[in-house]
Amino acid sequence: MNFKTLLAAAAVSMIAGGAVAQTAEWRTVSPENLWVIDTAKGRVLVELEPRAAPAHIERIRTLTNQGFYDGLKFHRVIPNFMAQTGDPKGTGEGGSELPDLKGEFSFRRGRDSGFVAVENSGPGVRGIMGSLPITTQPDAQMFVTADFKVGASGLFCPGVAGMARAGSPDSANSQFFLMTGQNDNLNGGYTTFGRVVQGLDVVKALKAGDDAEDGKVADPDVMTKVQLASALPEGQRPTVRVATPGSPAFNAAVEAARTARGAQFGICDVQPVVEVTGG
Repeated sequence: MNFKTLLAAAAVSMIAGGAVAQTAEWRTVSPENLWVIDTAKGRVLVELEPRAAPAHIERIRTLTNQGFYDGLKFHRVIPNFMAQTGDPKGTGEGGSELPDLKGEFSFRRGRDSGFVAVENSGPGVRGIMGSLPITTQPDAQMFVTADFKVGASGLFCPGVAGMARAGSPDSANSQFFLMTGQNDNLNGGYTTFGRVVQGLDVVKALKAGDDAEDGKVADPDVMTKVQLASALPEGQRPTVRVATPGSPAFNAAVEAARTARGAQFGICDVQPVVEVTGG
């Protein structure tokens, strides 16, 4: 068996056996990457993922620090799909004064990403990087690429944060949505930039819109305050620890979901294992 065959076999073995062990069992989300969205229904914490969408994360941070999102409506809410906000007009037609962003529908993943495979899906491998569900080429492929990285893209599972856009793939600006269900039709065509690590129940409790009007909400809930955790005083700052993919807590959650779902099990059944203190 040659070297490439050994690598491929190792990758297949990792997938077949489920998540693999890593050294650190828990990691603490950086305050710069913890997005705190307060609503009348409760607080939503989103872990931002700059590796997947650096330009969009920069935009989110800029607008958040400007107070742009404070008071904006969840103008479009479709149960078991998503809740959309970030439009100062409250109609789905507005944005910020900043230029539109080029779509970041994929990214390059290195061996240091902490990715752990959860399922094999066609030509790609599906698993978790940080808190984000992604599809990617296996690590073995890195040995035949110039940058020693492989292509990857986020998956629109429950809790994933995505950027809204118009018809053009490069028209995202300020609007975003938080997924409450799975929608594979969005994969590869919209930018994923993070995932809800606490408060998905809050997102699901937001006032739903009219099906006949594509989810338009007549009397919508609003984001009362949106901040980065790094902007909060330390005594008021939530601390979020996430079980590292491959850790015992993560593996237990994967196996519980696999057992519960049986043959229907997929990557979107795996939610982050999280501990939140403070705030």
